[in-house]
Amino acid sequence: MRDDKQAGRKPMRMRLPLWRWRSSPIRRRDDVLEAWLLLAMWLLIVVGGTVAGAVTAHAADRSFARQRAERTPVRAVLLTNVPYSAVSEAGNDLVSAKVGWTASDGSTRSGKTLVSTGRKAGSTVTIWADHHGKLSAQPPTPSKATVEASFLGASAALALSGLVFGVGSAGRWWLDRRRMEQWGTEWDLVGPRWRHMTS
Repeated sequence: MRDDKQAGRKPMRMRLPLWRWRSSPIRRRDDVLEAWLLLAMWLLIVVGGTVAGAVTAHAADRSFARQRAERTPVRAVLLTNVPYSAVSEAGNDLVSAKVGWTASDGSTRSGKTLVSTGRKAGSTVTIWADHHGKLSAQPPTPSKATVEASFLGASAALALSGLVFGVGSAGRWWLDRRRMEQWGTEWDLVGPRWRHMTS
């Protein structure tokens, strides 16, 4: 009865963890190369991806902090009317308009920046200027900068991991092809002997 139950079972597959690292008569040089390739690949993905992400996030955060330090809000005067009928290319209520402002050195400057529609010439708007008094974009707030820096860091980590995984997969494919060619060559040598023995 017990033998019948055991006979109905599926054959158990024996798993040998890290078999490529173990000494074995059937282990080939390419198996050892693949083991080293896999180890290097996962080390680069885990360690390299983490380092690339952290470095990128830190660099982006420093860049955003520098932008906040260099750029200051300045009161400017709208030089042209911006009617409600004006439509931006992005489809929102912000359109490019000419503004004038006084730089920190006392010189009068003018340029174009995005302002909301429905404003008349002479109304006051807030713009951002760098330490040279040139018009610049508003820097991200600390919370936005943290989110953007984290996103850039994660993107860098994923990009490096994807590249390493792709190169590693290509290397494994090449090793598989080499193994198949070697097995084919060996079978060409051994196959005729087997046919001779069985005939």
